[in-house]
Amino acid sequence: MAKEQSEKVVATNRKAFHDYHIEDKLEAGIVLKGTEVKSLREGKVNLRDSYASVEQGEVLLHHCHISPYSHGNIMNHDPDRSRKLLLHRKEINKLLGRTQQQGLTIVPLRLYFTAQGKAKVEIGLAKGKKQYDRRESIKAREAGREVERAMKKRR
Repeated sequence: MAKEQSEKVVATNRKAFHDYHIEDKLEAGIVLKGTEVKSLREGKVNLRDSYASVEQGEVLLHHCHISPYSHGNIMNHDPDRSRKLLLHRKEINKLLGRTQQQGLTIVPLRLYFTAQGKAKVEIGLAKGKKQYDRRESIKAREAGREVERAMKKRR
């Protein structure tokens, strides 16, 4: 509880929870350039269509759009470049095995700063939902809202 209060969440990937069943979550560091960190602090990041993959023993985050820094110069970063995620070898091997054998996808769930000022990415091992699963999720959410409304009325 205290850990979550000390984190400053920059971006969340709400689409991931809609499109996937999240089976496991991991925290990973991310390799960034100076202007990328400044852009993150401004909150200019989009995780919507991003994913991670294991390539040559490294985990890379693809299609994570970090907008160029507003006060930057010609040395600004490329907004759509692939960024390396920092994980222990055991964690990388676990991700590699589960993505190859079980057909899971590695999806970033949220990007945040820790109390020490380090940028972290929470990644999840996810299995894609079918269309009827998405409809079920929406129905369950609507039913929960109806129950809340009824309880509020009774009070």
